[in-house]
Amino acid sequence: MANILLIETSTRVCSVGVAINGQLISLREDFSANYSHSALLTVFIEEVLASANLTIKEVNAVAVSQGPGSYTGLRIGVSAAKGVCYALDVPLIAVDTLKAMAVQCLEHKKEELQLARHDNFPLLLCPMIDARRMEVYHALFDVELNNVLPTQAKIIDNNSFADLLKNHRLAFFGDGAEKCSGFIQHENAIFFDDVFPSVKGMLVEALEKLARRQFVDVAYFEPYYLKDFVAGAPKVKGLFR
Repeated sequence: MANILLIETSTRVCSVGVAINGQLISLREDFSANYSHSALLTVFIEEVLASANLTIKEVNAVAVSQGPGSYTGLRIGVSAAKGVCYALDVPLIAVDTLKAMAVQCLEHKKEELQLARHDNFPLLLCPMIDARRMEVYHALFDVELNNVLPTQAKIIDNNSFADLLKNHRLAFFGDGAEKCSGFIQHENAIFFDDVFPSVKGMLVEALEKLARRQFVDVAYFEPYYLKDFVAGAPKVKGLFR
């Protein structure tokens, strides 16, 4: 099995890990809201490698969270991953951010999800990433991780997911779910406030893609932004007339 460096920077969470022989050996994460990935990422890579008793030259592949998420965060993570892959001539693996969140929810919320299951209401997982204002990026997965609803952007209001909640239990999680809890009031809605993007959820898909040699092109791969980046107008007086 390979030594895999895993990088997750799609949201405010900066998460880096090293997997050896299919096991996550070393992990370093920061959950602050400062989006300080540019300052933390290189340090975290050095720390997880040292903790795993590996040198950078012993990395056999790099897995990076592909999005959706923060434009800047994704650019930083993907750029770092590409740099390592290019320097070492190792493959780059792209992992779907929302699916990785669903994997993590299944692994770390087993008891809660088991209690939430109901014969008459199939359980669906709804990872959510904050897209600012009242919009979120989300997808739906069943408990077998089949993609029931593809990734999309959605504006949250009082009627969001109303039709699905009539016949399903929905587990909402991620920083996008925080803004939904005040709008979605239904007995079939379940909210987890401690499941966020992390390399802990990336390993399953990374190993699968490594085994299938399903790599992305280091030179041309771009993160999945979902929406085009729109820069704000400069606030310096006199710059525009």
